[in-house]
Amino acid sequence: MTETGGQPPATGSRWGRPTRWLLVALVLAVAVTIAVWPRGSSAPVAAPATTSSLAADRARADLPACPAATSTPTGPLAAIHVTCLGDGHPVALGALLAGRPTLVNIWASWCQPCQQELPVLNSYAAQAGAVRVIGVQVQSPAKDGLDLLAGLGVHLPMVFDATGAFDKGGPAATALHLPVALPVTYLVLPDGTATVVRRPAPILLSVDAVRQAVATYAGGGGA
Repeated sequence: MTETGGQPPATGSRWGRPTRWLLVALVLAVAVTIAVWPRGSSAPVAAPATTSSLAADRARADLPACPAATSTPTGPLAAIHVTCLGDGHPVALGALLAGRPTLVNIWASWCQPCQQELPVLNSYAAQAGAVRVIGVQVQSPAKDGLDLLAGLGVHLPMVFDATGAFDKGGPAATALHLPVALPVTYLVLPDGTATVVRRPAPILLSVDAVRQAVATYAGGGGA
């Protein structure tokens, strides 16, 4: 008899459509389980650099020991705490800077003008009659900073801001009215007063320019 209407006759398959979809779902579930199953050979997540791992980098940079604080902190940096770059020792920045004039240079390893200015400050600090120069690395990993200093041959005392105090909105940035662009150099007077260097230029690219800035701002002419 000839069939008229309805579904075509089965062609030999013993599995209905619902059964086939169930098998497909099971196969996919097994594949996903295998893909996400933990493996003993998975690569470890890189940990941030620790103080001990930076010891060799600091030695290669040949940085001097961070000076000890000898005065009662005053001025806008009185409550700011940083660490000695590469060795992790805490530094009360306000206490460190109080007592005598100091140029404070704020820089980051990614900053191209910083890479031009740091060697100039290093040359100035080595000359007779220079005021003390201290660098503050911000917004960049300590290891990158140490590598940069080693490559530039800069051997100034350096501290590291890991707390964000010198980031936009941080307590030091707010107190110092820190400009957006880096580098920034301040002349900090013995009483803790800090003035941003804008003359003879915001970026000091010669030793003579550094001397002029010190003479201007230490003498009260840098308002």
